[in-house]
Amino acid sequence: MSKPTTGDFTKTPGWMDWYTGPSKPRFQVPAGAVDAHCHVFGPGAEFPYAPERKYTPCDASKAQLYALRDHLGFARNVVVQATCHGADNRAMVDALVSSGGKARGVATVKRSVSDAELQAMHDAGVRGVRFNFVKRLVDFTPKEELMEIAGRIAKFGWHVVIYFEAVDLPELWDFFTALPTTVVVDHMGRPDVSKPVDGPEFELFVKFMREHPNVWSKVTCPERLSVTGPKAMAGPMSGEQSAYTDVIPFAKRIVDEFPDRVLWGTDWPHPNLKDHMPDDGLLVDFIPHIATTAEMQKKLLVDNPMRLYWPEEV
Repeated sequence: MSKPTTGDFTKTPGWMDWYTGPSKPRFQVPAGAVDAHCHVFGPGAEFPYAPERKYTPCDASKAQLYALRDHLGFARNVVVQATCHGADNRAMVDALVSSGGKARGVATVKRSVSDAELQAMHDAGVRGVRFNFVKRLVDFTPKEELMEIAGRIAKFGWHVVIYFEAVDLPELWDFFTALPTTVVVDHMGRPDVSKPVDGPEFELFVKFMREHPNVWSKVTCPERLSVTGPKAMAGPMSGEQSAYTDVIPFAKRIVDEFPDRVLWGTDWPHPNLKDHMPDDGLLVDFIPHIATTAEMQKKLLVDNPMRLYWPEEV
């Protein structure tokens, strides 16, 4: 089913819409589980997409996001600002305000943001800012500007979310390790899963986390990283069938070594996918293959995100 974009916006040609009929997961997430990486798009008629955007998505509203939350069995969400909205955080903030305290947010801000605007976002539930280094998605922001922003948001107790690709970690290392906050890496730094899990590229990412205890990782987006794709096969760590089998060793390694610094999320509504649109129920069923005990699952889905986003309740 194709979802129109409302307002004066035409979807990017070939845009893949999110899947409207996700399966009910076989894996039952623990009580209080948090989907710690998801987005809202528009609706464009109410929250226009940014003029500088690199893509125009279909609409994906807060009501549709929270319906998915309930269907999958989650209790809370962390809504990450989508690049198609630039630094206009209104759609994301509106989703937080409408959540009844069940959502926190990650914003995108520019150097020009005022302290009053930061305080208003904090009051709405924002707890971090995202720095995107994926060149095909955003234009480059000078590192000194980002470092200035990081210093300002540190006073609010916020963290920095960083999105980059594995090949770029060496050149970004010095900047990342100088950040004065907790640092959360999106999607394990997008490793090339066709390379060995113990090869030099992924070893550098493990070293990054090992040497810097303020660094966390989202073990998310197997649908973006997989070469084998969504077809279910027997996983390397379990007799049960799993989709995205080739991503399991990478995510499991991070969960095993850093169980107190990992987060998980759906990435709904899955922007900019070119190959296939995932079934969110299958993504939930991926979790027990990477967090293989009840204790690890509770840390990944409840304890860690609560500590980072709702510390007042922990």
